[in-house]
Amino acid sequence: MTPIYDRVALIGLGLIAGSMAIAMREQGLAREIVGHARSAETRQVALEIGLVDRVFETAAEAVADADLIVLAVPVGAMAAVAEEIAPHLKPGATVTDVGSVKQAVVSAVAPHIPEGVHFIPGHPLAGTEHSGPRSGFATLFRNRWWLFAPLPGADEVAIRRLEGLVEAMGAKTERMDAAHHDLVLAVTSHTPHLIAYTMVGVADHLKRVTESEVVQYSAAGFRDFTRIAASDPTMWRDVFLQNKDAVLDILGRFTEELFVLQRAIRMGDGDHLFDYFTRTRAIRRGIIEAGQDTSAPDFGRSQTPAEQKAEG
Repeated sequence: MTPIYDRVALIGLGLIAGSMAIAMREQGLAREIVGHARSAETRQVALEIGLVDRVFETAAEAVADADLIVLAVPVGAMAAVAEEIAPHLKPGATVTDVGSVKQAVVSAVAPHIPEGVHFIPGHPLAGTEHSGPRSGFATLFRNRWWLFAPLPGADEVAIRRLEGLVEAMGAKTERMDAAHHDLVLAVTSHTPHLIAYTMVGVADHLKRVTESEVVQYSAAGFRDFTRIAASDPTMWRDVFLQNKDAVLDILGRFTEELFVLQRAIRMGDGDHLFDYFTRTRAIRRGIIEAGQDTSAPDFGRSQTPAEQKAEG
């Protein structure tokens, strides 16, 4: 495939950036891939495993003469990184990000982007509980949505070029207003993660009472909670702090629903519980029909990591 960008600079070399690097290399989407990470160990590993062609000690050095710059750092670090790289961005370059929050990223990054450089906020709805330069794989984005929140007046050619890159990596693209994005993600990702962290925290407390039986005899539901709760703590700390209004809104709605179910259980209202579970079951079917998960009985648990990566 003809390269879409000559030089791509990845700022941050974890799961998302690493998967992008592998996918771009396999598809020939960039002539050169360079990178930067704060940790010297991460930089060394990324270079040793061929994730990038060159690695730099500073973000400013990495973005020099790059056509596409991907900010793959925690949301809380976006402002400082944007300020550092701003004087070194070449005219006509595109800057994007992969953060799970969009309004906060726009506020943090946009003021630092110089005239003539395109800033296109983005968010791939893909990931695992793993992190670090060795965690990436080429099929991570296959059949997953990559949302973009272009700013008013954004260059259409630059947007389409970036969309073409992620689509070539297997993703499906959609454009969405930043505020709407944050509300949607509060429902589909942020609040569920908070609930998972909370449930695992409850289990951590109870295991001291039950002599770790909640861990030893964990069932499928709890195992799924622990997988979610194993995600990067720094990233999720920043997500909750930067999207707190939407998360608190959805968390309030969740609490109200929980009280209704609590009352139904206390009152023995089986009809209400059955009707409620029937409605919510349909959501799962919709996700499967949309191709965003598998209907396999074990949810892929019996697969090897290599098989899971192959399926994306």
